[in-house]
Amino acid sequence: MSQSPQNGVSGHSTPALELADYQFPTQRLKKVLSDSGKTPLVLVACGSFSPITYLHLRIFEMARDWARYNTDFEVIGGFLSPVGDAYKKAGLASANHRVRMCELAVDDSPWVVVDKWEPLHKEYQPTARVLDHFDHELNEVLGGIEDYTGQKKKIRVALLAGADLIQTMSTPNLWAPKDLDHILGEYGAFIVEREGTDIDDALASLQQWRNNIYVIHQLVKNDVSSTRIRLFLKRDMSIRYLVPEPVVKYIEANALYNDDVASVAGKDQPENKGKAIAEASGSTTV
Repeated sequence: MSQSPQNGVSGHSTPALELADYQFPTQRLKKVLSDSGKTPLVLVACGSFSPITYLHLRIFEMARDWARYNTDFEVIGGFLSPVGDAYKKAGLASANHRVRMCELAVDDSPWVVVDKWEPLHKEYQPTARVLDHFDHELNEVLGGIEDYTGQKKKIRVALLAGADLIQTMSTPNLWAPKDLDHILGEYGAFIVEREGTDIDDALASLQQWRNNIYVIHQLVKNDVSSTRIRLFLKRDMSIRYLVPEPVVKYIEANALYNDDVASVAGKDQPENKGKAIAEASGSTTV
């Protein structure tokens, strides 16, 4: 069955984002803490999501499972926060498109939702400020979460990311020291291991925040990345079963990521397509 324009999959049906219309999404947050002895935790994944992949979704499930069995946290919600258009990066589709793809990807999730505050801004929002936004909405506006006794508890906000992010944080002069201290010291991070990233080496220079960094090992290896997806699309290769099917249809309907396909000389020749596969196999960028 073809998708109708009203559902945001076809053509240019997605309305422009406006900050004046913003409302913090609370519909999938747990309303009452199950265990009053645990600390309520909200996981926030910041990124380009251009496009969102199954790995972006899978890290939420891995982190929630890991927190349940290895910490005193109770995960009460998860948020995707796509970066705004001011973040100049190759392969970055417009915020409207990326937000809509994220919404389609989590449409059937009972606990993960897209927050539009970051992409609604015309200016770039640093990760530390984005986490402050979530802390404000969850703890100052909502007042935290009730446990089963009716007592309100403050919600812990933490960054959720792949190991490549920690690697950038350990790179000298790439992150402002005050931002690192704010992110890792005040909020903390749940980091999922990533193929090709040495987590121990990356953590070596972040030891002062080590107790606030939780490393999650992948039990089922998955190293799909947005970079690989864009390369597959550029080479006219299938991306099915690497990203959610509604996202595949949205990309096709809106002709995303294929604007320079015509300029790739001989892209359909077997030797060039084989080279594209080899290039994609070596890509590890999210």
